[in-house]
Amino acid sequence: MNSVSTKRLPRIIYGTAWQENSTTDLVVSAVLQGFQAIDTACQPKHYRSNLVGEALTCLYEKHGFKREDLWLQTKFTSIRGQDSTKPLPYDPQKPVREQVLQSFAKSLENLHTDYLDSYVLHGPLETVERTLEAWKAMGSLQDEGKVHLIGVSNTYEVGLLKTLEQERSVQVVQNRWHDGNGWDKEVVKYCKEHGIMYQPFWTLTGSPRLVKSKQVQSLAEEHKCTPEQMVYRIAQINGVVPLAGSKDESHMRDGVKTEEIDLSKTIKQTELDEVIQVLFR
Repeated sequence: MNSVSTKRLPRIIYGTAWQENSTTDLVVSAVLQGFQAIDTACQPKHYRSNLVGEALTCLYEKHGFKREDLWLQTKFTSIRGQDSTKPLPYDPQKPVREQVLQSFAKSLENLHTDYLDSYVLHGPLETVERTLEAWKAMGSLQDEGKVHLIGVSNTYEVGLLKTLEQERSVQVVQNRWHDGNGWDKEVVKYCKEHGIMYQPFWTLTGSPRLVKSKQVQSLAEEHKCTPEQMVYRIAQINGVVPLAGSKDESHMRDGVKTEEIDLSKTIKQTELDEVIQVLFR
């Protein structure tokens, strides 16, 4: 089994929400274009993790990839986030701990693996007590070596993160990060201070004003990249690991190549500082 200490943590992650029957082809394309990390969830309402698994089989059997080449993340979704008309990955009548373990087993089955690089609580449960029950179950999976990192999504209150950390350190936070929620600055700051991987979604689609801003446009022109790439790169150099879910192969390549953009010697430092001010201060 791979150790998290020997596997490079991702700088960008391919997100698979809302891809429906196209999931297999898109995941294969994303990896072939250079993505090494994939995010999904055991939630048939918005994800098809079984089709992510089909993509992984294709990559292993036809394209020479191995399990250790890829960083896989999935989620436990409580019953509030599930669609009861679709097959559930656990028995909702069972205690929360059993729900987590059943969902985890289904995730391993869907993804054809015996471990996960990251396992995320898709959102807080109805009460803090039930949230902690789920969190403890995830911690037990980490203790058994079946999960390398554990984290939480859709959590916008630092107080809840502190509560979880009294039981077990939070290693991943995945939240909406866009103009509409003020860039989730309090949580981002907390993550940065505590060494937590912050994974944002809605970054581009939720922030057209930023993408079109004169500062981002100017920086993109200087570095011969797209404005979208520039936003991702500024996120990366500030410790943020963006999720990207493009269905276009050229955009997939653009996403992977953001890491090559060198902002350390930009001649437009004022513009860069202004964008950083908007996003992080």
